[in-house]
Amino acid sequence: MSICFNKYLKCEDRFYEMVSNVDKYVQTYYTLRMKLSQYAKQQGISYRTALRWFRAGTIKGYQAPTGTIIVQEAERPRQVQKVAIYARVSSAEHRANLERQAERLVQYCEARGYQVTQVVKEIASGVNDSRPKLLSLLKDTSVTLLVVEHRDRLTRFGFHYLETLLETQGRSIEVVNVAENSSEDLLADLVAILNSFTARLYGQRRAKRKMERIVAALGAADAPR
Repeated sequence: MSICFNKYLKCEDRFYEMVSNVDKYVQTYYTLRMKLSQYAKQQGISYRTALRWFRAGTIKGYQAPTGTIIVQEAERPRQVQKVAIYARVSSAEHRANLERQAERLVQYCEARGYQVTQVVKEIASGVNDSRPKLLSLLKDTSVTLLVVEHRDRLTRFGFHYLETLLETQGRSIEVVNVAENSSEDLLADLVAILNSFTARLYGQRRAKRKMERIVAALGAADAPR
């Protein structure tokens, strides 16, 4: 009986020793080591500030025999990137182009190795700031990368505002083609802007008649001579 009990104790000690070794291995594997000067540069602080933090115990690390201070930081697990595609056209008559646009973006993401979780397609003007599908996409903070074909597919104005705002949330926008888009959507957005301003100046009824004249004039100017 005592022999069996002793064997049990030895097995138990061996088990806890193995667990301890695994813990040490995991801790070593997931710990980053760098010089204090490198840490300061990475954090965007001065070396003097980093040294003060180290002495106060805010930064974990140790001082090597040579005098070099080594910072030890637990490595943060990498966040899985959640990619969403946003495609847009200005009017329903361009619906076929909307499908082709979305398909091109899917192919682009596949070539880049992105795992696409959402493909959002919307028919609305680029100057419309109340697009429900886009607003829903922007509110979804789990989406870390938003892929669009052109900047104006996302918005005709204020692209950098959106880009900066998303960057503060750790998110980003990837534009596939930085070249200017076709003039068809540009004309449609221009008409939307003019409609908005003339509606304020002349009222809805007069705005409609005035817009018809403006659109006719724009069409005549754009026609080949």
